[in-house]
Amino acid sequence: MNITVYCGARIGNRSEYADAARDLGRWIGENGHTLVYGGGKYGMMGTLADAVLATGGEVIGITPALFIEQEVIHPEIQTVEVVPSMADRRSRMIELGDVLIAMPGGVGTLDEISEAIGLNKLGYIDSPCIFFNVCGYYDSTFALLQEMVDEGFYEQEHLDTIINAKGIGDIDEALN
Repeated sequence: MNITVYCGARIGNRSEYADAARDLGRWIGENGHTLVYGGGKYGMMGTLADAVLATGGEVIGITPALFIEQEVIHPEIQTVEVVPSMADRRSRMIELGDVLIAMPGGVGTLDEISEAIGLNKLGYIDSPCIFFNVCGYYDSTFALLQEMVDEGFYEQEHLDTIINAKGIGDIDEALN
């Protein structure tokens, strides 16, 4: 199974974020899955990829040419696909992913998982969308989504399809 993971090029302020990236990477590799991600060597991205690689797992990085020029691509991943733009990157990561997971990250991470959730709602894709809610990072996101439902801008049935995973066990359970 290809697992697309959206996460930051920064590590964040809590050690639990890096720990969760390592745990998710080990889980992906040890279960014979392939990581699809942005291809970076820094922050959460690099930590996640390193953990998959340490298990002997497969990693696919999708990156716009700009990041190749900036030399921020992980040098040890097996496959790097270069695409023209960030929009193409998002599309390709969705296309390759059987499952789409957002770890803690910045606005780019939120942009990526939001697009996936929207495409799921519209029926263009049928991939589980999971927020890996480390240390309650996405609690306010779920509160906002619930407010959208309460105010009539989103449907509860669609919100109920988004998985709020507190740990690897929740991800494993949701996929099995």
